[in-house]
Amino acid sequence: MNGSGSGGIVRTMADLARSFSAPRSVEDSLSTVTAAAVDLMPTEACAGILMVSGGGKKFDSVAATSDLLPKLDHVQEELGEGPCVAAAVANLVVRCDDFRSDDRWPRFAAAAVDVGIYSSISFQLYTSEGKMGALNLFAFEPHAFGLQEESMAEVLAAHAALALMAARTKEQLQSALVSRDVIGQAKGMIMERFNVDAIRAFEMLTHLSQETNTRLHAVAEQIVERGK
Repeated sequence: MNGSGSGGIVRTMADLARSFSAPRSVEDSLSTVTAAAVDLMPTEACAGILMVSGGGKKFDSVAATSDLLPKLDHVQEELGEGPCVAAAVANLVVRCDDFRSDDRWPRFAAAAVDVGIYSSISFQLYTSEGKMGALNLFAFEPHAFGLQEESMAEVLAAHAALALMAARTKEQLQSALVSRDVIGQAKGMIMERFNVDAIRAFEMLTHLSQETNTRLHAVAEQIVERGK
């Protein structure tokens, strides 16, 4: 094991926890997770995170430790099958001990074996609003992931899920602040144009949103753009 026994595992996990406490980008956090996953495996392996969105039509490879990961993800995207897709979309944990004898994804399995990949394990990170993700590990020999490796990787998957959720929360907060500012600008324009107070201006915005079946933020954006 690259982590050199239980002491190495403890150190790796401690380092990971410390790294997450410092301000950093989500990309850096996910790269730390995949690097730790590879370091803790007993055999040569590679790791990455697959993000699926757009109703299962858009695939993004994130924080890959090897050029093989984006290629394998692309194969799964083209074929519509594979362990990473299965984990991201429907299953908490997907494990394959030997692609040569596993018949769940025959076309992907053949492609994996062609590049020297014989086993894998994938963990679902989250599913929400059409976006899904999975932490994936691939090994160059069969039966590479035992129960101990699965348990360690599951802890790392939890770290990755937390990083993604934190990033999503920040993104939602920023979006909410932008929406509030735009709506505030639109209200100000309506107040000035029609000589009404803030409450009446907001009522007019809401009515227009309902009448046109358009989101309030979008209506506000149109008013602001036209008023410039």
